[in-house]
Amino acid sequence: MPKQIVLLSGKVSAGKTTLCDQLVARFGAHPLKTKEIIASLAPKIQAERGAMQRHGELLDRRTKGAWVCEALARKADAIDGDALIVVDAVRIMSQIDAIRRAYGPRVIHVHLEAARDVLEKRYARRQKLKGFKEFSSYSQLSGSKTEERIGDLAGSADVVIQTDRCTKEDVLVRAAAHLGLYARESERLVDVLVGGEYGSEGKGHIASYLGREYEVLVRVGGPNAGHKIFEDPDPYTHHLLPCGTRCSTARLVIGPGAVLSVAGLMKEIADCGVSSNRLSIDPQAMIIEDGDRKRESKSIVKTIGSTGQGVGAATARKVMRGADRTPVRLARDIKDFKPFLRESREVLDAAFRAGLRVFLEGTQGTGLSLHHGFYPHVTSRDTTVAGCIAEAGISPGRVRKVVMVCRSYPIRVQDPSKESTSGPMSQNLTWKEISRRSGIPETELRRAERTSTTNRKRRVGEFDWNLLRRAVSLNAPTDIALTFADYIRIENREARRFEQLTEETIRFIEEVERVASAPVSLISTRFDSRSIIDRRMW
Repeated sequence: MPKQIVLLSGKVSAGKTTLCDQLVARFGAHPLKTKEIIASLAPKIQAERGAMQRHGELLDRRTKGAWVCEALARKADAIDGDALIVVDAVRIMSQIDAIRRAYGPRVIHVHLEAARDVLEKRYARRQKLKGFKEFSSYSQLSGSKTEERIGDLAGSADVVIQTDRCTKEDVLVRAAAHLGLYARESERLVDVLVGGEYGSEGKGHIASYLGREYEVLVRVGGPNAGHKIFEDPDPYTHHLLPCGTRCSTARLVIGPGAVLSVAGLMKEIADCGVSSNRLSIDPQAMIIEDGDRKRESKSIVKTIGSTGQGVGAATARKVMRGADRTPVRLARDIKDFKPFLRESREVLDAAFRAGLRVFLEGTQGTGLSLHHGFYPHVTSRDTTVAGCIAEAGISPGRVRKVVMVCRSYPIRVQDPSKESTSGPMSQNLTWKEISRRSGIPETELRRAERTSTTNRKRRVGEFDWNLLRRAVSLNAPTDIALTFADYIRIENREARRFEQLTEETIRFIEEVERVASAPVSLISTRFDSRSIIDRRMW
């Protein structure tokens, strides 16, 4: 039996079919159109308004209005029991009564109204459409006794909407709210992953591990961040697509706050074999131009160690909104993106209504936040949870879990020159010292510690407890993911369970939990398919 049955009533041109079609498109409703029922019962009848009206009235007399309910029963038997069925439309009280007797409280009657002059203008536009013959005037249409009395149905309706005072979108929103179709959207279905340090915390490895558990994966940021995922024999680095793209069948969403390289994203789409049905690119996402990269290469690449991918310059142009006379192109302006363009809010709202779990993958680290990092040695966006969900278009009230990734020894990219720096670190170390402490050969460390986007060397420092507390304050994580546990001791690479970690590592994790006031639920021991110790309770 269907979960809900919506009966639409109202005079011709009140907006019934428009509302029905919107409920189908937006909420996956199943339409039952009385015009089509009549055509199936009387296949020789002409596609003409008068003939349809007369035959409908004949069916009403023969069945006392039960013919619509009988067709509804056939429809209900053929579809999922959790379905929403919309009947377009009921015209007399006996039709409504028959359906209410059969389906009881599942039935909601929505009546649409509009002023006579508005109905006349709308009907005049319908007369120009081909394929169905209308009356020559609205007055002639109204001559039918059934049509005359349709307004009386408003008295028994559960919902009455004056469509001449609303846009069609307004009508949909009001009807959907009455039907309770937005009720599930308040559920906390979104989990967010962010970096707790200066980026390169190993978020890609964690994101690809977690991403398999979700139906929708969302990515924000730009190509200045590379997230490396484990694949045998060679790893793959994502710059714009979510890290779960290659290991799941989840829907993919790139939010409106993203900054995109057209060539880079199209290559990634091709590499990963992503179809237009699977990926949604928000039309508002910003496009990086060649001039953006050139502008950065002459300035912040040499001064603060920027990746020079043009993200900051493009973001600045978007903020200026063309006021500096520099053209702005958004994703909606890119021909190659056309099959993928969908407003992310609508895609996500549909996911929330369906109760689907959503995973939002942030980029870079909290210490690089434009607003909360150590300015000017920061990136061009807010990298905290608040910034990530704003870029994606997700309300804070939808967030369930926040996973903050920290590595055992934070890194920053190498200084651009002797006279400049990529930013402060609390206590600098050398890779030689990390090698001495961990037992990992220094050559292996230096080979591995290069940036994902620009392949530049990294510098390293002691674990920054104050930075951890600062990141916790800004992100309020429910869970910590600790990466590079093998940098504490190489023996951790053999650990498959928490108790197999070295005593030194366990003490370190316990201290992280005390300072963060959150459990260390995920521990990465090496870059491998089975390298994550999962201590989650969710």
